[in-house]
Amino acid sequence: MFIYLEKSILVVCTPCYQVPLCLKLLTPQHSFLKPVCLSLISTDLPIWSVVETAATLYQKDSERFHLLLTEPPLQERQSGETLYSIATPRLLWLEISPYRVIMTMQANGQVSYRHFWEQGIYGLSRYWLGNESLHGLEQIRLRNFTRRLTLVNRHLPEHLRVEYELWTENVQLGRYILNLEIHH
Repeated sequence: MFIYLEKSILVVCTPCYQVPLCLKLLTPQHSFLKPVCLSLISTDLPIWSVVETAATLYQKDSERFHLLLTEPPLQERQSGETLYSIATPRLLWLEISPYRVIMTMQANGQVSYRHFWEQGIYGLSRYWLGNESLHGLEQIRLRNFTRRLTLVNRHLPEHLRVEYELWTENVQLGRYILNLEIHH
């Protein structure tokens, strides 16, 4: 990941062949480092994940924000119950407005994804599955239907909740709730 200033604009670029991500942000005066809690749960499957970390909140305009965070390393168990860490940092980028949310997760050479949610419509969820070679890129495209998108405090977000369903062509793959709390 490269972060640099270009004519008073903060630029964040991640050199990944899977998901091109180069985003220009407002000047650093418009950014805030905040503790956040991001959770994803399924209401009908045994899926639950919580990340508590610090994130940088950038204000794009009066009702649009970007939130950038790096997920802490994963802890996984091997067959002998030995814990090991996957040290590859995973960059998570959320583009937030009262009307739509785009979330991109990028991990170097592993699984990456991008979700587009807008209340009452079918959005797109794309997953990129990488392997050892640069040419071993697989893409999975799914649809999501956003039942509810709620943003508390449009001028400086405090809470975001996205309730959605994930679908293949005609098969529902579960109902999910993405919850983001930004502590001010």
